[in-house]
Amino acid sequence: MPRILVVDDEPGVQESLRMLLKSEGDVAIAGDVDAALREVALATPDLILLDLVMPGRSGLDLLAELSERGVRAPVIVLTATNTVNAAVEAMKRGAADFVTKPFELDALRIKVRNLLEKRELEEEVERLRDEVEDRQQFAGMIGRSDVMRAIFRNIERVARAEATVLISGESGTGKELVARAIHDLSSRSGGPFVAVNCGAIPRELIESELFGHEKGAFTGATERRIGRIESANGGTLFLDEIGELDPQVQVKLLRALQERAFERVGSSTTLTVDLRIVAATNRDLAREVAEGNFREDLYYRVNVVPIVLPPLRERREDIRPLAESFLARAGTGKRLTPAALGSLEGYSWPGNVRELENAIEHGLALSEGDTIDQQDLPISVGRTGQAEALREQWRQGERSFEETVVRFETEILREALENHHWNQTRTANALGITRRVLKLKMDKLGIEDPNGEGNS
Repeated sequence: MPRILVVDDEPGVQESLRMLLKSEGDVAIAGDVDAALREVALATPDLILLDLVMPGRSGLDLLAELSERGVRAPVIVLTATNTVNAAVEAMKRGAADFVTKPFELDALRIKVRNLLEKRELEEEVERLRDEVEDRQQFAGMIGRSDVMRAIFRNIERVARAEATVLISGESGTGKELVARAIHDLSSRSGGPFVAVNCGAIPRELIESELFGHEKGAFTGATERRIGRIESANGGTLFLDEIGELDPQVQVKLLRALQERAFERVGSSTTLTVDLRIVAATNRDLAREVAEGNFREDLYYRVNVVPIVLPPLRERREDIRPLAESFLARAGTGKRLTPAALGSLEGYSWPGNVRELENAIEHGLALSEGDTIDQQDLPISVGRTGQAEALREQWRQGERSFEETVVRFETEILREALENHHWNQTRTANALGITRRVLKLKMDKLGIEDPNGEGNS
């Protein structure tokens, strides 16, 4: 039930309000400001009824204290007819309402009920807002990091506009997912979403692919073809890897973007389209412009609203929820061991989210039982994330400190030996120790040369 705090020094008023409001919530009583502050410290009230005139400090003093402590409970001021001016001052300081003594009981009960309902609604709105801020999934994308939450909010704002968007980021960061989210959240969501990978289409075919062609326009054009731009009419055209476009096609695309008009290859008839352009690139287009590889006017035409996706190595807090989402999608019920999770979080992910997804698929294919362990992951991931994996096992209490140190030293020595094809002399030199010390460590840690030769 809501908690209601009555602050009044008159016992008759205290009892009257206790009886009146017991059906509305749990009623606590305080006879002065200090007692009221002790009640607030015990439990934050949902509503306060406050007398302004009391022995010692006044109700205005309490309002100031509540404000300093960040207490946002609504306050109904109880005032005599000769202190109405003080009640007005209390309203200026944040009180929600006031009633004059002697007060009408039913009217006061209605005020209390309305304020409590408003308070409950505000808390629900705040809770939902916090859920939005804390969400890890948005339009098919996963992210709990601050940078991804900011991108989610930016996508929501951009989607409502019609501006052209340029999404930049390394390969595998999810640029097409962002483009689809912009489309799905926009007023064009009922129209088509047409994606074109400009880097995957041969240079001699890209113009026809984008603009279409008429029958007989060139050798092999046996019938009319509708291009991707025309197909996207009423929706969104996603130009992935736009930096790969041939300069001649860039000229024609610029006109299509400026005028929303184009001609099919082999035709002089101008066609108009109503579409939104979202482009993406893994290149530094500003540098490409400076080097003469990309038209400056086209660059400014597509770079109206930029969205930059960070690489996965710069948002490591997203690795775990991403990995768990890939596992959940597989539906096998398998989970990652702390060692495997440590390897995933310690790896640099040059292939970004796409590489992480592949690593999970690799682990699912090789693992036995209901867990994916470190050795089930790709070698590059398991080896690179070894230190973080060992630290995670130690944190979880799965390994003692001594075991962790031994395992870490074993992995370092084994990796060094493998890198030098198990030649102990070269390995010892690389490690800055003598061959004798290396051999003693190998014997102590149980590391055996698979070739049985040691120094060949």
